[in-house]
Amino acid sequence: MLKSLYTPTDMTQGAPWKSILMFTLPMLIGNIAQQLYNTVDSIVVGKYIGDSALAAVGSAGPIINMLLVLFIGISAGASIMVSQYFGAKNREKLSYTIGNCITVTLICCIALIILATPLIRPVLVMLNTPDTIIDGCTNYLVISLIGIAGLAFYNILSGIIRGLGDSFSTLIYLLVATVINIILDIFFVAKIKMGVGGVALATVIAQTVSSILCFIKLSKMTEFFDFGVKFLKPIKSYVNTIVKLGLPSGLTQAIFSSAMIIVQSLTNQFGELFIAANVVIMRVDGFAMMPNFSFGMAMTTFAGQNVGAGLYDRVTKGAKQGTLMAVICSTIITGVLLVFGKFLMGFFTDTAELVDMSNYLMRILAAGYIAVAVTQSLSGIMRGAGDTVTPMWISLITTVAVRVPVAYGISYLTRTSELPLGRSECIQISLLLSWVLGAVITAIFYSRGKWKNKAIN
Repeated sequence: MLKSLYTPTDMTQGAPWKSILMFTLPMLIGNIAQQLYNTVDSIVVGKYIGDSALAAVGSAGPIINMLLVLFIGISAGASIMVSQYFGAKNREKLSYTIGNCITVTLICCIALIILATPLIRPVLVMLNTPDTIIDGCTNYLVISLIGIAGLAFYNILSGIIRGLGDSFSTLIYLLVATVINIILDIFFVAKIKMGVGGVALATVIAQTVSSILCFIKLSKMTEFFDFGVKFLKPIKSYVNTIVKLGLPSGLTQAIFSSAMIIVQSLTNQFGELFIAANVVIMRVDGFAMMPNFSFGMAMTTFAGQNVGAGLYDRVTKGAKQGTLMAVICSTIITGVLLVFGKFLMGFFTDTAELVDMSNYLMRILAAGYIAVAVTQSLSGIMRGAGDTVTPMWISLITTVAVRVPVAYGISYLTRTSELPLGRSECIQISLLLSWVLGAVITAIFYSRGKWKNKAIN
């Protein structure tokens, strides 16, 4: 039984809901473990350094996400190609896809380190980052950027492994890395007083370990594809397909991260306490979103393998069953947030005012997780089938045309002599509206069925 968990899974067989659920569960635990990176960072920083340092880590988040858009795109393209070629049992194309993904990732890592490092502090100044946290934020970002290869290769290699139907191995590697991260966080920050930079260093080391473990795993999976130097040589057709499939997903993340950075500039204007409250919310939000993201990735692999095998009726059936499971899970999470929200916020800080503010803002967002369950599940189906452009346009509409204007609009319209910058809730209200609209639009485009014509050759 344990051996079978490490073996690629053929999701073209058996009950669709069972295939999706069994693939989702290990990935969900793994995603929770990955979220622990940021959560432990925040808890250690908040408890051992203070709320100012907590705000510094939070302000760095949107910029880190922006730096990762290249690798998110590569990972998305790799996962789709791998799952479809695996479903079609095409060993040669599968081998070249994996090799080219590794080469493209390495090139992007080197380019990003060289080009982005000098821009970090100027960007933070441009975003109105408070003087009290800008040094800590800069240190965190520089260390994270220098060590970005660990995170990049984990995302790419784990995406490939998941595309092959193995979500258990990446879970084990993440659990190992999470334990390393927690130990190093406490050692660097609490023991030797490295400050915010110590948190970043701990995360970089842990992520590098997980990427190495993924590489070792792939090197042993020669039963399903060939893994050699000749497959690492860039081939135009494969690189183009990776870019074609991955670019929309990367642009989707870039759009989201750009919106986050623009909104972060507005957030920074509301002061250090509000910035820290948003950090706490983002950490709890990360856990609340994990089932949605996990079901979305499972649906991508499920759709990819079945589209590769030409089983479109099975894809449609799996879409209904998977979305229903995701919605039920998110409904439960929403209830937990509404009942136990204040208790959860207390893990991050001992400041009563910060706990109360975080809980209040979190309650505004709570019901939105049900809408995201629909968006992630149906978008996963479309991406797995090869349609990565439609989810990109939906993201563009909901973030650029809805979230950012609504956030700044509410802030402007609610200005008074007592609130010269308007109501800070504008950030959460705009996000909730974008989530709900995204679910509606995604359901409409999925039902039109054009994604069925997007399979790669």
